Amino acid sequence: MSVERTLAIIKPDAIAKGVAGQIVTRIENAGFKILAAKLIRMSHEDAAGFYVVHKARPFYRSLCTFMTQGPCLPMVLEGDNVIQRWRELMGATDPAKAAPGTIRRDFAASIEANAVHGSDSLESAAFEIPYFFASLELCPR
Repeated sequence: MSVERTLAIIKPDAIAKGVAGQIVTRIENAGFKILAAKLIRMSHEDAAGFYVVHKARPFYRSLCTFMTQGPCLPMVLEGDNVIQRWRELMGATDPAKAAPGTIRRDFAASIEANAVHGSDSLESAAFEIPYFFASLELCPR
């Protein structure tokens, strides 16, 4: 196994539902280390820059609008194979297709309002983590 870092975001829908604490508990129970976390509210420009990889996709505009509707909680997670393991814990993007016991199955309302985000590769994590966190904000344990 290899120790990796990934970006996780508890999205505005999950914050609004009051389930952020339950999601953080699942993260900790899975054995991930939380190296950084902060509650933020993205501007449209922030969301547009973060999701630039999806700019040509039909859902880009609505995704940016969704991510700016309220606060979200970005975090940096660390652990063995954390990218794959976090994605498994999140579940499928469509909560109707997510496995029982996954975060999206339990807390998401739709494909767009799907409670959480996670980097999908080492390359995306390398872009996403510094988008929200300066190196001095990471607190290795």
